[in-house]
Amino acid sequence: TAAGEEEAGLVPEPLIVVPITPGQGDDLDYAAWEWKTRLLAKSLARDAGFGCGYLHLRDMSGAPSINAFARDFYSDYDKEAFIIDVRNNRGGNIDSWLLDVLQRKAWMFWQGRSSNITTGGLGWDQQFAFRGHLVVLVNEHTSSDGEGFARGVSELGLGVIIGKRTWGGGIWLSSDNTLVDGGIATAAEIGTYNKNFGWGLGIEQMGVIPDVEVDNDPRMAFEGKDTQLDRAVSYLKDWIEREPITLPESPGPHRDMSKPKSNKMQASVLCLVMCYVSMNDCLRQLS
Repeated sequence: TAAGEEEAGLVPEPLIVVPITPGQGDDLDYAAWEWKTRLLAKSLARDAGFGCGYLHLRDMSGAPSINAFARDFYSDYDKEAFIIDVRNNRGGNIDSWLLDVLQRKAWMFWQGRSSNITTGGLGWDQQFAFRGHLVVLVNEHTSSDGEGFARGVSELGLGVIIGKRTWGGGIWLSSDNTLVDGGIATAAEIGTYNKNFGWGLGIEQMGVIPDVEVDNDPRMAFEGKDTQLDRAVSYLKDWIEREPITLPESPGPHRDMSKPKSNKMQASVLCLVMCYVSMNDCLRQLS
């Protein structure tokens, strides 16, 4: 009671409650799911005996998506494995930047006198090149540029796709067909193709078919189990056992690159010494 709180020396403080919109509430719920899933992915990988990075991209649009990738990728780029989760991704247009980062290759390694990447020193060039095994998670709500990113990972041989067939929308539009009343009339404008799939990249009206198909049972998902994430971690564990991610062996001690003394140089030094001795003898005789 209030009287009891006063006797105990507790002073009541006013509490200000700020209401939020349903949209803001949904955003907080989604952020909580992202954080929980990232912790779960790392915990599952740690229990399986390997280091794994995890990041989720809600969409591919602008600074928030770029920040999400940079925040969670660069902090874990040196792990043995990585899970990029584009489930429920709403699309955008940053797939080319993401694929560019993921295509970096380590071609040389740094070794200090007492440190390397394993002891807090520098790692390798190209900087922040990911050397491990990559899994991309997709589902039926992965759309547009999320699908383009998944297809790019597959076509470039960067990783394995796990989950469910994606939404199936691979035609691009500029969204600049504005009307006088402020509305917009969108229409398919820019098609995509490559040698393997032809028009639509096997995405338009089809969706990206994952390499490993796994569904999340609604009841199990409600109870907190992420079957797709579990399968990604178990797949990576087997992959690492088959193809371990290790640093190349050290070449050993540096070779001695000091200039050796030649016989000719030694003879010249001996001659100078003999001349010096003979000169001293002559000076003593003259004195």
